[in-house]
Amino acid sequence: MEGFFNELFDYNFFCNKQLIEAFDKLEGIPEKSASLFNHLLNAHHIWNARITGTEPSFQVWQEHPVATWKDIHYENQRNTFEIITNTDDFEARIDYHNSEGRLFTNTVQDMLFHIVNHSTHHRAQILVDFRDQGIEPVSLDYVFYKR
Repeated sequence: MEGFFNELFDYNFFCNKQLIEAFDKLEGIPEKSASLFNHLLNAHHIWNARITGTEPSFQVWQEHPVATWKDIHYENQRNTFEIITNTDDFEARIDYHNSEGRLFTNTVQDMLFHIVNHSTHHRAQILVDFRDQGIEPVSLDYVFYKR
């Protein structure tokens, strides 16, 4: 399981890095894309905190300066790899409260997979926004990462 998650998060890191590089080339980042990317970074951070049982530093829709995105992204990735490396039981169940204060329980495996799936969902929304704004979307398909 550890190898599977390492591969998924390598891919996730690659995709987010590609988007950050695309954002860096734009004269102005579309507002919707910026909001979605901030949310993607925040959610990754929050899910890591839920798994480790720590208090998250970010809110779900908190905005960050563009100049900090690389560092937040790197720190999210580093923390996730630490979680993956130190997890003995990916089926272990963790109780947590969602952003509305409701109590839920999921396995570490479910939570890790959700981070990647959630990120993929919002990256797709960003790429649609790019196209709507006349910006050529970046190719983030898994096969491009594997080539």
